Amino acid sequence: MDPVFLARVQFAVTTVYHFFFVPLTIGLVFMVALMQTLYVVKNNEIYKKMAKFWGHLFLINFAVGVVTGIIQEFQFGMNWSDYSRFVGDVFGAPLAIEALLAFFMESTFIGIWIFGWDRLPKKVHLTSIWLVSIGTMLSGFWILTANSFMQHPVGFALKNGRAEMNDFLALIANGQVWVEFPHVITGALSTGAFFVAGISAYNLLKKRHMEFYKKSLNMALVIGLIGSLGAALSGHGQAQYLVKTQPMKMAAAEAIWKDTTDPAPWSAFAIIDSAKKENKFEINIPYALSFLSYSKFEGGLKGMETLQKEYSQKYDAKVGKDTNYIPPVKTTYWSFRLMIGFGTLMILLSIIGLFLWKKEKLEQSKTFLKFLVPAISFPFLANTFGWIMTEVGRQPWTVFGLMTTADSVSPNVSAGTVLFSIIMYVLIFTILATVMVYLMVREIKKGPGAHQGIESPISADPFNKVGA
Repeated sequence: MDPVFLARVQFAVTTVYHFFFVPLTIGLVFMVALMQTLYVVKNNEIYKKMAKFWGHLFLINFAVGVVTGIIQEFQFGMNWSDYSRFVGDVFGAPLAIEALLAFFMESTFIGIWIFGWDRLPKKVHLTSIWLVSIGTMLSGFWILTANSFMQHPVGFALKNGRAEMNDFLALIANGQVWVEFPHVITGALSTGAFFVAGISAYNLLKKRHMEFYKKSLNMALVIGLIGSLGAALSGHGQAQYLVKTQPMKMAAAEAIWKDTTDPAPWSAFAIIDSAKKENKFEINIPYALSFLSYSKFEGGLKGMETLQKEYSQKYDAKVGKDTNYIPPVKTTYWSFRLMIGFGTLMILLSIIGLFLWKKEKLEQSKTFLKFLVPAISFPFLANTFGWIMTEVGRQPWTVFGLMTTADSVSPNVSAGTVLFSIIMYVLIFTILATVMVYLMVREIKKGPGAHQGIESPISADPFNKVGA
C-alpha cells in the first residue's frame, strides 16, 4: 500500500464529506436571514415561522459541519506534516483568522439568535442572524484564501527551504481568491435554495401547510435561479483565470493532448485513452472553447504534451527529472462536465418553476414538484464534482510550482496507520450522517407549527408513518 495514495484518499473523503455541509450552511442561513427580514418588514407571522423552521434545520447542519471541519484540519498535522512545515507560515495565517474571527463571529451570534427570540428588539435580533450569514461567508473567504495559495502561490519568499509570507495584502488580493470566492458563494446559495425547494415540494405534494411551503418554495426558486446563474458566470471567469495560471489543468479538463486549432472547439463528449495520449472519439462544439477561455471566438490553447515539455524544463530541476505533470485526465475531464451538467439542470428547473409560479400553476404541477425532491442533490453533486476537478486537476502539485504531493506527506506515518484512520473516519462519518438525517427528518415531520408553540399535526417520530 502506498501511504501517499492513502493519505490522498483520506483527504478526499473528509473534504468531500465536509463540503456537503459548508455550502448548505452558507446558503440556508442566508435564506433564513431573508425570511426574518420579510417578517420584520411586513410583520407577517408566516415569515417568522419560516425563519424558525428552516433555522432549526440550519442549526443541525451547522453542528455536524463544525465536527467534520475539525477533523479536516487535524489532517495537516497527521498526514501532511512536510507540507505544513513548508507552507505553515503562509497557509496558517488565513486558517487562524478564519477560526478566530469568522467562526467565533458565527458561533457568538448564533447563540444570540437562538435565545433572542421575543427577548431582543426585532431589528437587533434580525441583525444577529445577518451577522451569522456574513460570518459564514467570511469563513469561506479565508479558507479559500488558503486554498488559492495552493493554486496560485503569491505573497511569499523562500527562506531556509520554507515558504514565508512577506506580503499579506498580496495573499488576500490573489486573483485566484476572487474567481473562487463568488463561485463558491453562489453555488452555496443554490444549495440552500434547492434544499428548501425540495423539502417544500415534498410537503406540497402531501398537502401539508400549503401556504407556508408555497412561500418557501417561491423564495427558493428565486434564490436558486440567482445562485445558479451566478455560479455559471463566475465559473466562466474562473475558467479564464485557469488558462493564465494553470494551463495544464485547463488542458486536462478539456482533454487537449495537442495544441488546439484557432478558434478552439469545446469537447462536449470524449472517449479518452490516457495510455496512448489521445481521444478515440469526440463530439466538439466549434468556437465554444475559445469563448470560454477568452470571451471571444478566437484563440487557441496549448495541449498537455506541449505543456509537459515546458513544465519539465521549468520544474524538473526542483522536483526531479522525468516528473509527469499531466493530472488524471479522465477524472478532471468528467468531473468538470458533471459539474456543468448539474448546474445547467438547476438553472432550467429554477426557470421552469418561476414560470409555473407566474402562471399560478406551481402547486398543481405534480410532476415538477416530484422532480424537485431528488433535485436537492443536484447542487451537492455540482459542488463535489467542482472540487474534484479543482484539486485533482492540480496534480502532481500540492502547491503549484513549489511542492508536489509526494513531497508533502508525513514521512513517519505508515500506510497501515493511514488505512486504519480512514476506516475510523468513515465509521464516524456514517454515524454522524445517520444522526443528522434522523434529526432532519424529525424536524421536517414536526412541521413549522412545532416551533411556534402550536401542536404539529404530524408525528415527531421520523419513522412513524402517520401523515407520511
